[in-house]
Amino acid sequence: MTPHIPVGLNLTAVGVSAGWWLEAVRRTESAGFSSAWIWDHFVSRGRLTDPLLECWSMLAAASAVTTRIRLGSFVTNVMNRHPAVLARIVATVAELSAGRLELGIGAGGHPAEHHAYGLPFPERPRRAEHLREAIEVLRLLLAGGPADYHGDLYRLAGAHAFPAPHPPPRIIVGGDTPAGARLAARHADAWTCPGRQFQALLPRFEAELEAVGRRPAEMPVLVAVEVEDLAVGLGELTARWRDRGAAELIVHDVKADELDAVLALAGAAG
Repeated sequence: MTPHIPVGLNLTAVGVSAGWWLEAVRRTESAGFSSAWIWDHFVSRGRLTDPLLECWSMLAAASAVTTRIRLGSFVTNVMNRHPAVLARIVATVAELSAGRLELGIGAGGHPAEHHAYGLPFPERPRRAEHLREAIEVLRLLLAGGPADYHGDLYRLAGAHAFPAPHPPPRIIVGGDTPAGARLAARHADAWTCPGRQFQALLPRFEAELEAVGRRPAEMPVLVAVEVEDLAVGLGELTARWRDRGAAELIVHDVKADELDAVLALAGAAG
């Protein structure tokens, strides 16, 4: 496969077995895609009784059955885990994957699961504050500590976190609103957003980069495209998005009955 920019697959975690998902990751790696991703929900956005695989358990398992492909959360819901706990999970999976881990994280957006599980789900501005502080906590603990942190929402007191991954995974903020794009520009190592919203959000993202003294070349943008967008061909699609400023593409929510066709595109582009 010879795409113009790296392409990853966000493989469905809904209604599939752990065995299917791991085999899908192995096939994604064999086909030449650069990354495989999984979303972070506890229940489906559709029928709440649909089986759903847990994000970080599957990333740990995928680390053991792959050797090259990068593995990531697309994206971890900041409200699902205390950031100190998440930091320890991330460090462990980073070691299991020999440094192939990507940490996608966002403010979340599925209130039904929070209600069902008794998890807090404040309004979006407050969740954005959780996200900002969580990124700061993650950076401190992924460096190993000892770390003290006195935020409005999270606290650390002489916290150690070893082994610490070197280098730590990229923190990729999922932001599909103007505020999310600005938060990513200010605090993240990379930004991801849906392709349908990219053109509208890019000026906000770039303006915030300039405001905080960061260069666009230092901040990769990962654009999420839909399976139907692949109809133009993988080479053409990646060329278009490269020209628009994307550093990578992620084909979002590849379902079980779509996987064979998506993987076949890699061979067609080779």
